[in-house]
Amino acid sequence: MRALVTRPREDSETVARALAERGLEVMIEPLLDIAPVPGATVDAAGAQGILVTSANGIRALARLLPDRDLPVWTVGDASASIARALGYGRVESAGGDVETLAALVAKRVDPAGGALLHAAGTVNAGDLAGRLGVLGFQVRRQVLYRAVTAAVLTPELRTALESGTIDLALFFSPRTAATFVRLVTDAGLTGTLARVTAYGLSANVAAELASLSWAGLRQAAEPTQAALLAALDDDLTRGRPS
Repeated sequence: MRALVTRPREDSETVARALAERGLEVMIEPLLDIAPVPGATVDAAGAQGILVTSANGIRALARLLPDRDLPVWTVGDASASIARALGYGRVESAGGDVETLAALVAKRVDPAGGALLHAAGTVNAGDLAGRLGVLGFQVRRQVLYRAVTAAVLTPELRTALESGTIDLALFFSPRTAATFVRLVTDAGLTGTLARVTAYGLSANVAAELASLSWAGLRQAAEPTQAALLAALDDDLTRGRPS
């Protein structure tokens, strides 16, 4: 069986390894490219900690800010692992989404202790600053990277869809899912998905995919990579996704 992973290439490595361990062949087709914002700087004066809503955010911040002493609160386990690998010593994961991250910060942090740096992209899901702002926190959004969506399907993916060699596809963000839907529709390949099972990280991701006629559309029980893989494992236990 062959699995399609649509994340940016750097983010695809861990899930690709997990899929390979399950005996699946993996095709990585990044539908987003991550690029730094030209001239971006980080204003860390008086900050008491860092908020991370994507692995790309903490990677971009780490390139611009040598300090690894500030505590880091991340939206999920994958971004927490990246933060630790980059040398941050105090890292805690909310294990969910923007709402769970806001709840974690509200429980752990005193608003009077200083601003919180949000390592952000030009487009972000949810309103983290708004959620924390009503609780008295100052969130300093640092726009450090941008995600550039693919304009067309690669010839390799077109061939794989046309030949029916993709069995399942994993989607980790609404923007990636929406990009896939647009590109497949523009290419006239929506009919090739009748044998492909799609797995979405959240309800928002699944909603973007729902307009296509999949063999099946699964949603993770919670918005984590572990939960998404658990949904896949349930299908594999039954024989195959369908």
